[in-house]
Amino acid sequence: MRNIVSLEWLYEHLQDPDLLIADCRFALGEPWSGRQDYSIDHIPGAFYVDLEEDMSGEKREHGGRHPLPDLGAFSMRASAIGVDASKTVVAYDDQGGAMAARLWWMLRFLGHERVYVLDRGYSQWKAAGYPVTAEAPQASPATFSPKVQRHMLASMDEVKAKLGEKGTVLIDSREGVRYRGEQEAIDPVAGHIPGARNRFWKDALDAEGSWRSAEEQKERFSGLENAEELIVYCGSGVTACPNVLALEEAGIPGVKLYAGSWSDWVSYADNPVATGEE
Repeated sequence: MRNIVSLEWLYEHLQDPDLLIADCRFALGEPWSGRQDYSIDHIPGAFYVDLEEDMSGEKREHGGRHPLPDLGAFSMRASAIGVDASKTVVAYDDQGGAMAARLWWMLRFLGHERVYVLDRGYSQWKAAGYPVTAEAPQASPATFSPKVQRHMLASMDEVKAKLGEKGTVLIDSREGVRYRGEQEAIDPVAGHIPGARNRFWKDALDAEGSWRSAEEQKERFSGLENAEELIVYCGSGVTACPNVLALEEAGIPGVKLYAGSWSDWVSYADNPVATGEE
C-alpha cells in the first residue's frame, strides 16, 4: 500500500479490528467548524483529531502559527483514542488532505509507520453513498509509545545554516502569489526563504481532488530528486505535509519538514527574505 488509501479500500476494511480512523476536518478562520461538522456526521468509527487542540502547540513569539504540540501530550491523545503499534490509522479531512497529512506526518515522526491518508476526503466518501453516522465511537485506550524520528525535522537554525549550501534544496509549498511576495494576508512579511523553489501543495492533487500517481509526483519535483536533502515548508507547517507525503510517493528520500515554516522564519527580524521567482 502507498501512503494513500482509496474510498473503496476503507469501506472494505471498516470492520477490521486493527483499523483506527481519524477525522481531521478543520477550516482555518473557523476553528470550531471541523468539530461541528464531525458532530453532524462522520465515517463510522472515526475519532475527531483537532489541528489546533491536538496537533499544534501553544503559539509563542517564535515557532510559527501551528507549532508542533508537546509530544507527550500528543502521545497521550493518541493513546486515548486507541493508537498503538498494532493499529493501522487512516486519516481524512475535507481540505484536500492537508490536515490529514499533518496527522500522517506527526505519527510517522513519532515512529508509527502504519498510517495513511484517505484519497478524495469526506465529501466524496459521502457523495459516493458510503455509510456515515453522527454517533461517536467508544474509545479503547491503548499505549502509544513514541519513537522520535529526529531526521524528519528541520529547525529554523538548521534552515538558516544551510541557506545556499550545495546539496540542500528548500521547497515552499504555498501558492505562487504568496511565495513571490505579491500577496500576504496571513503573515506580517511577504516573500519566501532565499533560494526556495515553489511547489504549491495543491498540485499534488488532480482536477478531481485525487492524489496524483507516483510518476506524476516525480514530474512535479523534476530536477530536485538528486538533492542530498530537501527541506519543505509552507506558512505554518501544515500544508507542507502533503508535499512531504508527495515526495515520499515519488520515492525521493532525505525529506525534512521545517515545522515552524514561514510564520516562524519571519518572527526573527534578521532572517533574510526574498521575493519574485527563483
